[in-house]
Amino acid sequence: MISQKVVECSNALVKKNWSIAFVESMSAGKMCYEFSRVPQSGKILIGGMVCYDGEMKEELLAIPHYLLEKFTPESAEVTKAMAQNFCRTVPSDICVAITGLSTSGGSETPEKPVGTIFLHFIFPHKQLAKRYEFKGDAEDIVDQSIDVAASVIIEELDEFDKQNKKNYEEIS
Repeated sequence: MISQKVVECSNALVKKNWSIAFVESMSAGKMCYEFSRVPQSGKILIGGMVCYDGEMKEELLAIPHYLLEKFTPESAEVTKAMAQNFCRTVPSDICVAITGLSTSGGSETPEKPVGTIFLHFIFPHKQLAKRYEFKGDAEDIVDQSIDVAASVIIEELDEFDKQNKKNYEEIS
């Protein structure tokens, strides 16, 4: 079953005529897949890349090794670099990057337990970094991440429209 949040987000993107691309680690391509399943996905979805391993992040996304060493592959800093480097080569209105810990064996600590995810969004007018902690098994954590990403995009599109309407009214 397709997430209702993903459907709502996709509809908002179609209405705005904006495209989206994903660069994923922890979700291993599921976010892009979920957006590919909605009606009219061809109007919004550019595609995505999965870079699960740190070496892939270095080689394919040009993430500096020191970032991975200093902050770990599952960090806000690496997620931001993934988004910024990916969006330079992929023409889309919105770029979403995700890293995190859906299972043990990564860089989890008491301050960053399993269930911690990092999202970085690049919109035409701003960037947003988000951190969340979810409970559940790996699939639950990934699904919650996808829903929250869709919700953030919906909220940002609404805010963007409100701001543009306000700016238009001030000019008129």
